Amino acid sequence: MRNKFILVFVLLLAAGALSAQQYTLLIKDGHVIDPKNGIDGVMDVAVRGDSIAKVAARIDPKLAVQVVSAKGLYVVPGLIDLHSHNFYGTQPDHYLSDGFEALPPDGFTFRNGVTTVVDAGGAGWRSFGTFKAQVIEHSKTRVLSFLNIVGEGMRGGPYEQNLNDMDARATAFVAQHHREIVGIKVAHYSGAEWDPVDRALEAGRMAHVPVMIDFGGHVPPLPLEDLLIKRLRPGDIFTHTYARVAGRMPVIDDAGNLLPFIKDAQRRGIIFDVGHGGGSFLFSQAAPALKLGFFPNTISTDIHTGSMNAGMKDLSNIMSKFLIMGMPLAEIVAATTWKPATVINMKELGHLSEGAVADIAIFSVRKGKFGFIDSGGFRMDGDQKLECEMTVRAGKVVYDLNGISRPLWPSGGKL
Repeated sequence: MRNKFILVFVLLLAAGALSAQQYTLLIKDGHVIDPKNGIDGVMDVAVRGDSIAKVAARIDPKLAVQVVSAKGLYVVPGLIDLHSHNFYGTQPDHYLSDGFEALPPDGFTFRNGVTTVVDAGGAGWRSFGTFKAQVIEHSKTRVLSFLNIVGEGMRGGPYEQNLNDMDARATAFVAQHHREIVGIKVAHYSGAEWDPVDRALEAGRMAHVPVMIDFGGHVPPLPLEDLLIKRLRPGDIFTHTYARVAGRMPVIDDAGNLLPFIKDAQRRGIIFDVGHGGGSFLFSQAAPALKLGFFPNTISTDIHTGSMNAGMKDLSNIMSKFLIMGMPLAEIVAATTWKPATVINMKELGHLSEGAVADIAIFSVRKGKFGFIDSGGFRMDGDQKLECEMTVRAGKVVYDLNGISRPLWPSGGKL
């Protein structure tokens, strides 16, 4: 009888202890940067289930089931990669639309603090169903989409030159019926007509979503000023901002000056996105632009198998490039969290407000000697770089570089 009483007493104590633990995860003593809420300082972040429960200067660790020390590290909302390519598959002659060169997101997101990707035009209205079934529904990463104005999607070559497959009404219809579609994409058309841009804008108007444009390669070239000032609407996105490609004026001219209408376009609400990629980011464009006060609105990768092993490694590598070029860290975080969330009208993302989904990234800023490569093959040296330590997706630790969320092996962590 006495043993039963002791057992019941112990169980009651344990139940009381568990009920006192209000949080499933507590990240302590990290430098929190949350641009939406104006937080930039050492704070604690508490998670309950899949949501942010509290952000405060001091939260009692006894109230949490699991405690992670982020002392000396930066704690930010889960990153949003606004320009990615994730419609992977095994179809021949399909490029970034169910083809071999796109990437399954989970292998390349969490290790960089990315919890949301936006596939930039891989799928068109004809192929979105396959993309959703094959990628979106099978990914732990949140996968969204800019739907290509080309019905076949980004299959490359002649498929993206087919004006007969650029149907604004069909594109808008599919966009309106899938919450994962957050915009329209137009890219790679080499003709002299404005039709692809105009049809993408028409679809965007009908579906009430922004348009992302990869501009250039037109024969003869179409005027960049006309695109930015006369055609694109506030909230539309100009990607590959710091590129210098055939058939498109660069934002920095040969004399090192910023084209006068670029800042006018940014002031009127055009979104300038990095979209680094394998051939769309030059230090000769970005460094002088930043010195002249022209910062990107959003920082993204344009990641696929053709870019990830060249100058563009991943999102943290690109963020590090902007850090060494003089962009303040808080603005870099904003350009990869809250700003892209507002661009795609997903304002429930990109911040650490109470009740928001608990997507969190923890970064270190490593000191040392590091080299960074642009798309032209040139290197810029820097003395610091960002490195992802841990990523939380919907309240669960999904990546932990150095085991900061794990208990120490009883021997003291040594053999």
